[in-house]
Amino acid sequence: MTRPAKPAPLAPIDVQVPEWPVFERARGCFAVVSDVAGRAATLAGACAAAGGLFTSNLTGYSLIADAVCTLGGLWTLRLWRQDGQQKTVATVLYLMPGVSLAGLLLGEYVIPGISPVEAGGLLLWIVGTWVARPAETARRMLWPALTQAAAVSSAELATVEDEAGIVSQDPVAQWWAAKAAIEDGVASGTALDDIQRTGERSMRAIIRSTIPGKPVPSISVRDLSALTDIPEDEIAIDPVPGRGAGVRLLTMGKPDPGKDDLKKVWEKTIAPKAMPGTRLVGVRVGKPAVAKQATEKSDS
Repeated sequence: MTRPAKPAPLAPIDVQVPEWPVFERARGCFAVVSDVAGRAATLAGACAAAGGLFTSNLTGYSLIADAVCTLGGLWTLRLWRQDGQQKTVATVLYLMPGVSLAGLLLGEYVIPGISPVEAGGLLLWIVGTWVARPAETARRMLWPALTQAAAVSSAELATVEDEAGIVSQDPVAQWWAAKAAIEDGVASGTALDDIQRTGERSMRAIIRSTIPGKPVPSISVRDLSALTDIPEDEIAIDPVPGRGAGVRLLTMGKPDPGKDDLKKVWEKTIAPKAMPGTRLVGVRVGKPAVAKQATEKSDS
């Protein structure tokens, strides 16, 4: 009887789990609560050990509180975790602050008075627990999904906050983000701001880099022309006057005859004759609020 052949190993499958906003918020709250609770426990332990240098009346209560917090936290740490070397190492790390604090409190109880050895041990415990944070390291080892939000640096948070407002609600900006600014796209790492339509098939906008401190990457006019189906000679990407390399002026299409740029009209027609050396910065259409209020008062 022939033995069955060993089946071929299954091919690895890369599955991307979609983000769940409720879980993301809960994970962030859990990370903050865990961080604050760890800091508060360290401060409470330092106060208890410092009080033990002067009196032993509260040593028993401090030992009970230390045991309850340590064992309770250890139970939540090991809950539903599979046995193994990582779980053992994490358990040892988590027990280090509580066990060392208990040893320090017992030493203060046995040795009366203030001893330099006890003071040095207290200082070493405070610095080691506050800086190294072995209990937090153990929790990250066994529960990385819940403590990941606490490991985000301030620079990453700034990037995330900036990314939240990158794409405006303008349909053109939405199209740019979905078609041109994608990874390996024509204008990857950019966004559109200050979009102004100058005609049915023409527009003007500001291309902005979405990475703080980085310039707008080189954008191929030929690739952008193929993506938008607009002739290359009707697409221009120029520097923005008075701004850095983080923004660029995008002009696409030919403006309608009746919608010429007022700034160009001012520059070519009005400024040379009436006001040399001036430049039109903005245009406001409508009746000013002050004049409107004066008109209302006169009518009343």
